[in-house]
Amino acid sequence: MPTPIPKESEIDRKWFVVDADGQVLGRLASRVAAILRGKHKPTFTPHLDVGDHVVVVNAEKVHLTGRKLRDKMYRWHTGYIGHLHEVNAGKMLRTHPERVIEWAVQGMLPKNRLGRAMGKKLKVYRGAAHPHQAQQPAPLPAGLGPKTGGR
Repeated sequence: MPTPIPKESEIDRKWFVVDADGQVLGRLASRVAAILRGKHKPTFTPHLDVGDHVVVVNAEKVHLTGRKLRDKMYRWHTGYIGHLHEVNAGKMLRTHPERVIEWAVQGMLPKNRLGRAMGKKLKVYRGAAHPHQAQQPAPLPAGLGPKTGGR
């Protein structure tokens, strides 16, 4: 019996909302990346985008462990000569907390067209308010995401 491959019209996409208040950045990002990929669904297929939409609120209240606020550096280049920018995580969290979560999740997605399409289903907001009430996002259940605990 062949493995069933879902068609684009058969993929059921849901909306989830995640509160980042007090959560550790890496654990939050891996959980969100698994939802965006669709690894929690029985119809998961590595070469298709079967994942759901995720809205992350309270991005400014995410937690970084250890000395990452001081030592972790975010680097990007504008494309102009000598325009390599470096900002530590503490300043980035104060100025652009949305980017901290977006870049952490994007780093856990595939590095191709499929990963970029999955990344577009992530919406991150600094505060508790978001404009996606019409989609009726449900809170992310505790069981969804990567396996927790043990090997």
